[in-house]
Amino acid sequence: MWRPGFPYRERATALVRGLHRRLCVVSRHHRGTVARPGLVMGLDRGGACRGVAYRVAADDVAATLDYLDEREIAHYSAYRRAEVTVALDTAAPSRAGVRAGVRTRAITYTVDRRDADYAGALTVAQQAALVAGAAGLSGSNPDYVAAAVAHIRELGLRDRRLEAVLACLEGQPSDQGRRNTSSTGTL
Repeated sequence: MWRPGFPYRERATALVRGLHRRLCVVSRHHRGTVARPGLVMGLDRGGACRGVAYRVAADDVAATLDYLDEREIAHYSAYRRAEVTVALDTAAPSRAGVRAGVRTRAITYTVDRRDADYAGALTVAQQAALVAGAAGLSGSNPDYVAAAVAHIRELGLRDRRLEAVLACLEGQPSDQGRRNTSSTGTL
């Protein structure tokens, strides 16, 4: 979301229906280890998710998908590549090729609830306990959660559940408490 890792021509905020962001995938690579797993976000079924869509040059599509498959699928058995319909946000800046409100197809990675690394039933407190102290190849798990919250806020969006996990990590009270509620999120 905040570090795509591939060249793109344009980006715009977008909405996908039928999926929501959730801290629900066990990480033993990027944000945790086998000995101390962490959690990363996935797009889980239900709800709606507002986030970022990237337009990639036609010549870069194959290399971009190879890169993303390596980053997402090679280390996370719970992710599945999926083609979804997104609506570009009406608040998105109008640039060449990006027209607000337009529906288009996009590639994303969704979670497979049947996978052993799917952790979608955890409470906020359980999520925070897994995240706290976990670190992997890409850095600390608490930093990942903090960066996600910051980026989502920069987009003018909120994810109350993710904010509640961050509040637990920081030892602050949150309006989510320890309830297991879902949230809307980012692609």
